[in-house]
Amino acid sequence: MSLKLEGGIADTIGGTPLIRLNRLFGGESFQVNGKLEGMNPGGSSKDRPALYMLREAIRRGEITSDTVVIESSSGNLAISLAQLCCYLGLRFICVVDPRTTEQHKQIIRGFRGEIDLVSEPDPETGEFLPARIRRVGELVQHIPNAYWTNQYGNPDNYLAHAETTMKEIGEQLGEIDYLFCGVSSCGTIRGCREYIDRQQWSTKIVAVDAVGSVIFGGEKGPRKFPGLGAGIAPGLYRQDVAELVVHVSDMDCIRGCRELIRYESILAGASSGGIISAIRRMADSIPAGSVCAAILPDRGERYLDTVYNDDWVRRELGFDPSITYGG
Repeated sequence: MSLKLEGGIADTIGGTPLIRLNRLFGGESFQVNGKLEGMNPGGSSKDRPALYMLREAIRRGEITSDTVVIESSSGNLAISLAQLCCYLGLRFICVVDPRTTEQHKQIIRGFRGEIDLVSEPDPETGEFLPARIRRVGELVQHIPNAYWTNQYGNPDNYLAHAETTMKEIGEQLGEIDYLFCGVSSCGTIRGCREYIDRQQWSTKIVAVDAVGSVIFGGEKGPRKFPGLGAGIAPGLYRQDVAELVVHVSDMDCIRGCRELIRYESILAGASSGGIISAIRRMADSIPAGSVCAAILPDRGERYLDTVYNDDWVRRELGFDPSITYGG
């Protein structure tokens, strides 16, 4: 049987809304436009590379109806792959670590995906990512017809964003002055860079990375939230991928998320909050009249037990959010 990843749910991926964040940044001399990637059917920007990586692998004959798809993910890409593999009738196994939220795992299982939990970090680096990748290698070796989508090194990951995400922003706004983009696998930012370079635009890309991430040479440290930052430099990383880098803390992510709720009624995930905080921090250096775009990667239902839970914030970060943010 020949596989085809078209029609149905696959056709609803992309074309997400781009809205002016007038209330959040109304007092500034520049405009900020938020790309609401949480409006994808799988709830995040990861739907785009999931679709692109699977579709291209099918076209090349690397995935057939007998294939078992395997990936290492902190959550969102796993959901996207689980949804599309379910649509294709393929078995999907996701290797996760303890930072993956219960909500993410429940959604993956809801799409008939299987969870393989790596509970101990890599002994050499103390990071979970190398341990997850090693586990993927074991599964690929032992499971017949296994295929690793490899978001960390697969060019189809970033090509998805060059061909869709940044293209959509460009079609609506033209040449923008600033793009704010979170980094993890570096697929989104690398794809946006490719598109911007192809258009020969002078857009400044601001990489929003987590405090504790080593992608841009930061000092390694603990991070509470999945989806922002990495413990090792990803294969898709390029030195010239961004003009500017802003590092945000877990608390910055919470602050930005709660501002999005308060001013725009947008329930977004942790990394979206980090991006909002990064724009706030840079506000004084953004020239008047600038047009900015911010890619808001996912929606917030998956973070109700963390970002939006005052008790969790007090317990894990030692901060009372209701004092500053009104709960």
